[in-house]
Amino acid sequence: MLLIPHPFRLSPAGAGLSLALLLGTSCTENKTPVIPAPVAPPTVVNADTRDYAQYTELMWSDEFNGSGPVDATKWMYDTGGGGWGNQELETYTTSTNNVFQNSGNLIIQANKEPSGSPAYTSGRVLTKGKQNFQYGRIDVRAKLPQGQGVWPAIWMLGSDIDQNNWPKCGEIDIMELRGQNPTEILTTMHYADNSGNHQQSGIDHIKLPDGSSFANDFHTYSVVRSKDQIRFYLDGALYYSFTSGTVGSNPYPFNNNFFVVLNVAVGGNFLGNPNGSTVFPQQMQVDYVRYYQYK
Repeated sequence: MLLIPHPFRLSPAGAGLSLALLLGTSCTENKTPVIPAPVAPPTVVNADTRDYAQYTELMWSDEFNGSGPVDATKWMYDTGGGGWGNQELETYTTSTNNVFQNSGNLIIQANKEPSGSPAYTSGRVLTKGKQNFQYGRIDVRAKLPQGQGVWPAIWMLGSDIDQNNWPKCGEIDIMELRGQNPTEILTTMHYADNSGNHQQSGIDHIKLPDGSSFANDFHTYSVVRSKDQIRFYLDGALYYSFTSGTVGSNPYPFNNNFFVVLNVAVGGNFLGNPNGSTVFPQQMQVDYVRYYQYK
């Protein structure tokens, strides 16, 4: 809320009285003006860069130990279709056919719909308006889906997106996977140049040590944010760093608050559409989302 102070005004009827009172006070009293003490700027928490293992103070989490829909105090849904800017084929819903908790996991399930209208449904949940994250470490332990045209993602968007449209708000893609290549993930940072044009930096072809599929088991995808630096980890092993120097003279939005997004998309420009080899339903299973700071 923006509070605009109103200027001091004297009404015509009360102007003389008010002025007399003011003058009388100034003539009869000689008080030393009280100068308020300076207000210290708010402390920025966890802005320093620390090792991965030093982030031990659990500040927020969802262990997904419930049943049925997600916890509405922690998550909201994105819904609808229209391609989402990538020519995607899915329609996101709030249905427990697409998003639900089961056996200690969050399940985001992409379905091929028998009616063909829509062709595919899936789920996309986010902490927008529920929980913001600035500096610290976020861990997401998940088992990924696979198949041509299946696109799971664990990512973040700037919390000021409603005031600063994408890409100015910034986007942190912690993990994305093209389902037809389930042995590789990628990480991408999206931001804007000084003219508002989209820029990106990142790394792809990230593999497990044994080269196995990310669909075979659970793995922990982590991002550690400190002032002017972001680091990415797979099962605790560092594989990519991004700093404010990477953007050059362009704005660096990544010191701001962000929210978490979890979804499974279907088809689109990024990876192509499903074909006859794609098996549905496909699930991303999320064991937990945890946010840590250092003490």
